[in-house]
Amino acid sequence: MSQEETIGLVVVGYDSDPLWPQFFDVIQESSRRPGHIVVVENSKTAPRTIPSRSKGVEVLHLPENPGFGTAVNRGVQLLPPEVSWVFIANSDSFPSPEAFATLLAIAHDYPDAGAFGPAIVGVDGSTYPSARAIPGIRIGVGHALLGALFPRNPWTQRYLGNYIGSGPRPAGWLSGSFMLVRREAFIDVDGFDESYFMFFEDVDLCYRLKIMGWKSVYVPSARVTHLGGYSTEKNIKEMVRAHHDSALIFLRKLYPAWFQAPLRAVLKLGLAVRSFVASRLYAKR
Repeated sequence: MSQEETIGLVVVGYDSDPLWPQFFDVIQESSRRPGHIVVVENSKTAPRTIPSRSKGVEVLHLPENPGFGTAVNRGVQLLPPEVSWVFIANSDSFPSPEAFATLLAIAHDYPDAGAFGPAIVGVDGSTYPSARAIPGIRIGVGHALLGALFPRNPWTQRYLGNYIGSGPRPAGWLSGSFMLVRREAFIDVDGFDESYFMFFEDVDLCYRLKIMGWKSVYVPSARVTHLGGYSTEKNIKEMVRAHHDSALIFLRKLYPAWFQAPLRAVLKLGLAVRSFVASRLYAKR
């Protein structure tokens, strides 16, 4: 068995026909290419633009659109059992030629880590804060209340993380727009929690990995360009609602005890207000 055959990629799209040719062109340019690729299309129409030259590609069409995490879980299930490393990506995330190889090389140096994330950059070259702290009550509430108005507040700064330096470092959670997971660890936590439609499934995954003793590691020397908003900007109000619904699911998991019921009620009310305000703001744009 070659080392190449142990690597898999699950990429999830939604109405991604305009993106598939570019995505696979980028994959072809990679110095280390996955031997098995599963494309999961969550839109009503099956993908039509995946290049015919792409070998080792299996397409899974889910017109019912069960959400990102569920789509990834279904894709991982289709990978051969010998695949021990799985890259997870959105269709609008384009890895640099060395990204796969760099993440894999670092992963072998961290046998106790289950997830690895690259530097996520925008088309303008700006670094997206993709390696953040777990949003508990203090950090999460401080960021939620003050992040938009005062982005330099200490809670937001602690939540978003520090992106100075190029060495790998531990993180609370990593962006699901592109990550590498150790399949053993992914199976250990039963993959993504399918109660999330989208948003916070990556936070939840890394949180459960931590509970099971697996670390999450940020690898800024690997770079991935993320277009961002390709699928969400078409339905922005629905996405705002989904984001806050998912935040509530996670916070309920973070504070499950009976005596924390008043806290959960306050968090639910706060998220409902924030969702309403955010929806109104987007509606005026």
